Amino acid sequence: MVSISGSKKLKRQLAPQFWGITRKDKRFAITVRPGPHKKEYSVPTAIFLRDILKIVTTLREAKASIYTGKVKIDGVVRKSLHHAIGLMDVVELENVPEIYRMVPMEGKLLKPLQIKESEKSKKLVRVTSKTTISKGRMQIGFHDGRSTISDTKVNIGDSCLIQIPDQKILEVIKLEKDSHALVTRGVNAGQVGTIESIEEGSFILPKRAVLILG
Repeated sequence: MVSISGSKKLKRQLAPQFWGITRKDKRFAITVRPGPHKKEYSVPTAIFLRDILKIVTTLREAKASIYTGKVKIDGVVRKSLHHAIGLMDVVELENVPEIYRMVPMEGKLLKPLQIKESEKSKKLVRVTSKTTISKGRMQIGFHDGRSTISDTKVNIGDSCLIQIPDQKILEVIKLEKDSHALVTRGVNAGQVGTIESIEEGSFILPKRAVLILG
């Protein structure tokens, strides 16, 4: 058998603030493994259950829940303590009525937002790549690592409302003037604003949007 690359643990002092873990109780905490989201913008499943939701009190209890298939992320059962939960992911727990979506709120990168049963099969994703494959078909890549083959006309930076887990595109939200935008990083994380203008990128600066917040 082969092993998955990447360390299984992280010094607690280096863990992101939004994990909500104590810094001095122990030296190490488990970390995320390579997956759908970057390490600095996601939280491991075990940390999510124990330190964010506080639905379990120990890592042993988190292991019992995860290894027995009681955790679904985006409609798929995940049995890894280290699976990365990130922006817009939907988390369901067996025998727990609440369903959560991870969103930026109150200046924090990620917080669980309780959603309705009817919303759990839909997810907003940002388009990060477009690639032409065989027979002229278009493969579209999203911010959470997933990709789909579709004839839908989108540009990099646009957002799509998709059906999960089958990834069918339901609606396209264009990155353009007067569209609504959600700030996902920085001190304004969680705020919603209106796009005033789109500034094209340069050799040094990326393409960026100017927002009117509030």
